[in-house]
Amino acid sequence: MRKMLWAAFFAAALSLHAQDAEQIVRASRDRIQADAIYTRSTMVLKAKNGSETRRVIEQFSKDGPQGDRIVIVFHEPRSVAGTRFLTMENPGREDDRWIFLPDRGRVQRIAAADGSKSFVGTDFSNDDISSASRNAELDRHSLLREETLGNRPCYVIESVPRDSAYQYSKMIQWIDKDTKVTHKIDLYDRKNTLAKTLEILKLEDRDGRLTPMQTRMTSHGAGTSTQINVDDIRYNPSLPDGIFTQEFLANGRPR
Repeated sequence: MRKMLWAAFFAAALSLHAQDAEQIVRASRDRIQADAIYTRSTMVLKAKNGSETRRVIEQFSKDGPQGDRIVIVFHEPRSVAGTRFLTMENPGREDDRWIFLPDRGRVQRIAAADGSKSFVGTDFSNDDISSASRNAELDRHSLLREETLGNRPCYVIESVPRDSAYQYSKMIQWIDKDTKVTHKIDLYDRKNTLAKTLEILKLEDRDGRLTPMQTRMTSHGAGTSTQINVDDIRYNPSLPDGIFTQEFLANGRPR
């Protein structure tokens, strides 16, 4: 009987532990409260030989009836200008995603199987682009430990996808205990090898919100990285719903 009681106690403790970890992840992802966000950013792509190329993008985000909606528009250089990407969150399942490539002249749906492919030649994958709004219930979360990253006390949480076909076998996140900012994420491939690391390099207070202004994704095997520098950000701008449509992807004009 004593063994059964101890087993029940540990099972309950593990369940509570998992719930706490999921709550921390949710708090981090829901940290910035805004119905809509606009940003204009510069992407800096660094090759293995140290050379750099730059891209200018706009991003539009807005709450929708099913969840977050995100559109990314590439403006520079000419080789990617006019490329437009749309992702729409779905409760309890993977996001819907489409892309318009000017050289192909049509909107294409991005299949879930293509989530691991590079997003327009960057170190971000298609899955990575919408990872900030990834549904917490799609993963199993465990609080591994608490430790200091830089001078910031953090929760270190392991998130394991419930879908075994997802491109990552696990994600290790460092979430600030006070601000709930996710400062770093280590991403492991299906062989359980560290594949990429996402880091927030600079934070600023914008409209009372602690906002990532510089973010870098590093691909360890390739020796490359992509840094996003936010040049302009606006919270709760007026964004027409027509931006978040396949028609906008095709012609660049909201209906």
